[in-house]
Amino acid sequence: MPCGHGTTPDDPVGCRGVDVPGHTACLAHLADAERDAYLHSLTPGTNIDHSGTTFTEPLLDALLDALRDPATGYPRVGDARFISATFEGTAEFDFATFQGEARFRSAIFKGDAVFGAATFQSDVGFRSAIFKGDAVFEAATFERTAEFRVATFQSDARFAGATFQGGTWFTDTTFQGNAEFEAATFQGDAWFVGAVFGRAARLGPLVCAGRVMLSGAVFDGPVTLSLASRRLECRRTRWSSTAEIRLRYATVDFAHAVFEYPLTIAAEAEPFVLSYGQPMLGAGHIGPAQLAPVYRALRKSFEDGKDEPGAAVFYYGEMEMRRHDRTGTTRAERGLLHGYWLLSGYGLRASRALGWLAATMLLTIGLLMGCGLPKDSPKQEATGTVPPGGGRVIFEIDKADPQNPTGDRFTGERFDKALNVTLNSVVFRSSGQDLTTTGTYFEMASRVIEPILLGLAVLAVRNRVKR
Repeated sequence: MPCGHGTTPDDPVGCRGVDVPGHTACLAHLADAERDAYLHSLTPGTNIDHSGTTFTEPLLDALLDALRDPATGYPRVGDARFISATFEGTAEFDFATFQGEARFRSAIFKGDAVFGAATFQSDVGFRSAIFKGDAVFEAATFERTAEFRVATFQSDARFAGATFQGGTWFTDTTFQGNAEFEAATFQGDAWFVGAVFGRAARLGPLVCAGRVMLSGAVFDGPVTLSLASRRLECRRTRWSSTAEIRLRYATVDFAHAVFEYPLTIAAEAEPFVLSYGQPMLGAGHIGPAQLAPVYRALRKSFEDGKDEPGAAVFYYGEMEMRRHDRTGTTRAERGLLHGYWLLSGYGLRASRALGWLAATMLLTIGLLMGCGLPKDSPKQEATGTVPPGGGRVIFEIDKADPQNPTGDRFTGERFDKALNVTLNSVVFRSSGQDLTTTGTYFEMASRVIEPILLGLAVLAVRNRVKR
């Protein structure tokens, strides 16, 4: 039953604190002698329910002192229910052990909430809680489900070094101050779906054995994501400031994400290093095989947003990762990708493609002038035999074989002929020019190579115009 202390015509309910067992008032409004008797009856590991109660710092300290375990010197609680409770000053639960469920749903922390190195052995819930001061969960251990759905952190939220062994939900949570998760470890999925990060956020370096879900999240300030995770999902995520993403292992989904500022993605070849210089364990190797899906997801996101220049940048990155991937890309495919990159920069470098086309045409012209064009154009010859008694004469028309050139081969006339052959080869046509046997092979090769280079050049120019 609610305490009901302090009822007024405007507030007929009064205090909403749950009555202390065996009494008709909450802990805050209990008489001093009765409060002392109740606190004296508590032992470490006792279940407590003080939902709706308003705690001052001395009152909370007295409650936790009554639950302090002599063996460790820190509070040990069974089931703890602080639903809709209000903590006026600093709420110090550091090093406390919650053996049962810990329920802080809709609680209001007007000062700092300190749960540093606390251990939650069962489910813990801070759903719709409001933290007006700093929320400190550094080095805390959550052995079961940890729920912070719809919570509001009006100041800094510090989860550095925290360990989440079960599912973790920060769904629709609002971080108005800095969000710090350096060296945090998630053994299940980490849900930040719909979360709002109002200021600078530092998610990591952290390790997540499952998925990091940031779909629908909004980053209003600069953010650094340093993740070693199986998968990072950022569907419809909005980045309203600069962002740096450093990944190990993770594949990424950026479908329909919105990028208002430049986004930087980096692969960490070495283990993540924490701010104090200690390498972070559990962050393994990432390479081209892991980055290719990241660039692919980013490309698709920009394509969905009709951002052709941005999509082209990440397409280039995706192809580069595939070209350097020696595990997921076959040798033949890598060879094709090397050729595609060398000739036209994956259809994105128009100058490279046009340069190769011009160089190939000049080489063809030089080879034709050197040994592909005959010395003189062969003349047609007609031969026939007149029958002895007269009558019908049958002529055979033939042409002499082209003769290899001698003397000066690089003349203006020969250049014009070679240029004509080359230009026709570019558009896959035969010029009809007489050629030596060697020149015929040159022409055949140019009629295959040069149209391909022309096509790559046209593709590259088209992509350049679109950007």
